Amino acid sequence: MLDTWEDGTHSDHLEALFGADVFSERVMRQRLPKDVYASVHKTICEGERLDPTIADAVATAMKDWAIEQGATHYTHWFHPLTGGTAEKHDSFVSPDGSGGVLLEFSGEQLISGEPDASSFPSGGLRATFEARGYTAWDATSPVFLHRDSTCVTLCIPTAFVSHTGEALDKKTPLLRSMDAVSTQALRILTLFGSHKGVSRVNATVGVEQEYFLIDESFWAERPDLQVTNRTLFGAKPPKDQELSDHYWGSIPERVLAYMNAVDLSLFRQGVPVKTRHNEVAPGQYELAATYETANVATDHQMLVMEKLTRLAPQFGFRALLHEKPFAGVNGSGKHDNWSLATDTGVNLLNPQDETHTNMQFLVFLCAVIRAVDLHAGLLRACVASLGNDQRLGGHEAPPAVISIFLGDMLQDIINQLEQGGAKSTMQGGELNLGARTLPQVPKHSGDRNRTSPFAYTGMKFEFRAVGSTANVAWPNCVLNTIVSDSLEFMADELEKSVGTSPTESELEIAVRGLLQRVIKKHKRILFDGDGYSQGWLDEAAKRGLPNLTNTVDALRELNNPTTIDVFSRFDVLTPGELSARASIYLEQYGTQALIEAQSMVSIAHRQLTPATVRQQAEFAETVVATEKAGVSADSLKQRLKEYSELGTRFRDSATALETAISSIPASDDHDARAERIRDTVLPVMVELRSLGDNLERGTSSDYWPLPSYREMLFIK
Repeated sequence: MLDTWEDGTHSDHLEALFGADVFSERVMRQRLPKDVYASVHKTICEGERLDPTIADAVATAMKDWAIEQGATHYTHWFHPLTGGTAEKHDSFVSPDGSGGVLLEFSGEQLISGEPDASSFPSGGLRATFEARGYTAWDATSPVFLHRDSTCVTLCIPTAFVSHTGEALDKKTPLLRSMDAVSTQALRILTLFGSHKGVSRVNATVGVEQEYFLIDESFWAERPDLQVTNRTLFGAKPPKDQELSDHYWGSIPERVLAYMNAVDLSLFRQGVPVKTRHNEVAPGQYELAATYETANVATDHQMLVMEKLTRLAPQFGFRALLHEKPFAGVNGSGKHDNWSLATDTGVNLLNPQDETHTNMQFLVFLCAVIRAVDLHAGLLRACVASLGNDQRLGGHEAPPAVISIFLGDMLQDIINQLEQGGAKSTMQGGELNLGARTLPQVPKHSGDRNRTSPFAYTGMKFEFRAVGSTANVAWPNCVLNTIVSDSLEFMADELEKSVGTSPTESELEIAVRGLLQRVIKKHKRILFDGDGYSQGWLDEAAKRGLPNLTNTVDALRELNNPTTIDVFSRFDVLTPGELSARASIYLEQYGTQALIEAQSMVSIAHRQLTPATVRQQAEFAETVVATEKAGVSADSLKQRLKEYSELGTRFRDSATALETAISSIPASDDHDARAERIRDTVLPVMVELRSLGDNLERGTSSDYWPLPSYREMLFIK
């Protein structure tokens, strides 16, 4: 008997379900004239500029398909610098002048729109009164339908720029960086004679999304979660993740039903989600997708976050995507698995069996090593946020110090290359499990390192420092750009040595010398030990690696001359566009911190203080009643005294936080303002939270107004 999916289809029809709401290449082949399809296909697969003369034909086919699926409106869907997505819906309906209507959607409407840009963050690129902006169709990312209970909307992934052409979004620089890394990677392939049949090298990305689920009834009683997406108060329960019994455990029935609905909804939109499981902390889960080109993976990742949050209430949940919604337990990251692959399907970070002989792979590997070492501060900056500051450095989150873990096999080859040449590749072999009925399991030649922020995990690098709320367009833009820089360096050096058409032996000699020089200069970024240890932090300081523990310090890297130079040289971001992002991210940091601080004050005064006053009165009444009965109340008096003093300190701390908030001036100097908030507001928030959590431990649950960690983490 077939399992029945929620929407009435059967499990054996899953293949037909996948991509049902996508204007895919299969749909285009069916609906477009051959020459039009061929032109669009060339844009999608080879990065050729879109031919505007075919736009009307594509738009008509797209409109007809969408209307057949029930769509009434279309929207240009883009990624403004808010960190989320944006959409403005327009109807297909236009009056025909005779009392009827026409259903219209032109090529011009498909290719470009003109939304109001005035209220999106611009970092000074645009004045408030300068409202004009433009969206431009990203034909390489699939157009899709968004369905809800009342309507269907055609969503067209686009870039978003100002009237001057400056990027006001996260998609535009990502696409520019993909062009840059493709150009430089092709230079390397040409030197090795591997370029035949290859027209483009794509950055590929697979994203793992961690999140928490809590019952919606608890969320409704937590103003902090409603406003800030994290708990500003909350004492740890007697048990949370210590026993590791939640990790990969049996998924609760209601949670599994929710996960299934999310998967099916994403399948319809062509998002290749692959994995779902319990994560380490109670109430924490993970969803992971397979690999796609970086811009498509970015669009799909935004859809993942949207589906997680949008569908949760249908199952009585709220999904929390914050990096640290619960203090003292695992935070949530977004592991960004990045690689490079040709449009013919060759992964350029695949080491193959005899890795020490694979010179082309080693060039790409050492280019990444050089890039991360030269731009470690920039990599830290691209994952910087108020929430990620609370996550990095513990509970399975990597430290703020950026380093690379290669694993035993690659590290051994790197060590050999540093000495002049690699002679062998460490083999993994097989694991004999001891039981005759169990198979011998292939053993990888190296282990993994959960504390590394940037780890090689087989044919890819896993950037583990990315926060769970992040739009992955920005970190992947940074990775593409800095690796472009290193690939250019490697290509320049090799071409100077042997020209553009070297013999195999000439190239091998030149490559070995170049790799040796690069490794000697940049090996300080390699580390295979415990990233949480104080010993590593001390060692990192000796090596001269930056330890940017907070967002304010990290974002200053965006104004570093080295950063400005690399983005400018590869036409990814102008100095003005880069400066605007630094300003926007600092302003967001400060604004979010003040929202959290003001929320803490409100909760402290309006909910927690009244609760503690009632508890204190009950203690006092108990003391009086006990003494009136002729029984010693000394221990009760001591408890009352301690509780009263704690309550006084709590109220004083709340007042101090109010004072700290009021001392923050309004200013256009977002760096100085963010620094002042970091130094004067955040420490008081930490103190107030500690006092509040201690009060929770001593207050009756009958009086305490906020759902506890025990309830939120364990009741599913």
